[in-house]
Amino acid sequence: MSLVFSAITSGSDDLKAIISAISTLVEEATFVASAEGITFRGMDPSHVALIDISWPNSAFEKYECDSDIKFGVRIDEFSKLIKRAEKKDSIELGISDDNMLLVTIGKNKKYKIRLIESSASDTPLPKIPYDAKIELSSTAFDKILGDVQVVSDYLTMIATESKAEFSGKGDSGEVVIELQKGTDDVQDLSVKQESTGTYSLEYLNPVVKAVGTTTGSIICEYSSAKPLRIEFKVGNIGRIHFYLAPRVES
Repeated sequence: MSLVFSAITSGSDDLKAIISAISTLVEEATFVASAEGITFRGMDPSHVALIDISWPNSAFEKYECDSDIKFGVRIDEFSKLIKRAEKKDSIELGISDDNMLLVTIGKNKKYKIRLIESSASDTPLPKIPYDAKIELSSTAFDKILGDVQVVSDYLTMIATESKAEFSGKGDSGEVVIELQKGTDDVQDLSVKQESTGTYSLEYLNPVVKAVGTTTGSIICEYSSAKPLRIEFKVGNIGRIHFYLAPRVES
């Protein structure tokens, strides 16, 4: 049986993070494999959040793909298989000419899953000039989200030249977390003009938790009342961009 595409990872963490991030938004995912690597782009059904993933061929131990190929999977089925891998297990992905996805975990576990018709339409990325950029450690950001979630369903970010302020308020009370520029938590802060944005924790929390452990720092970019873009670097080379529409005050 010949394979039309084959990729081998060096461990399982990066793939787990990528699949986990995608599963927070969609039930079915269409990946595109080309000579350059694997990409994915998809939106949640309510069009509040968008995820854009690029995983270049150099991130794999071995990678072969002669022509562009799209393959669709049910993400929960795919995720269950990938979760069977230990941290150090390599994972080999291949597509057979009878249209099955072959997943080999470590040396001895071989799965086959049926691919689904890809329903993906081309999703354009939002073009936004960003006024504020905050780079912080993923652990600090995860803590902030947890701190705010105690009282609110929404995170408000205010960036000025000297500090980043994260806050939330709900029926039970409110919280403000202030981080000064140049501390361990805030690795970089650049602000063209003071910017304020409010975003749903229902979307932010799962994706930050999904990717959190594999990424050291995250970059948040936004402008007042515009979508937020978060960049996660996965492993050494891959990256995930997560876009989230702002909360519109009704």
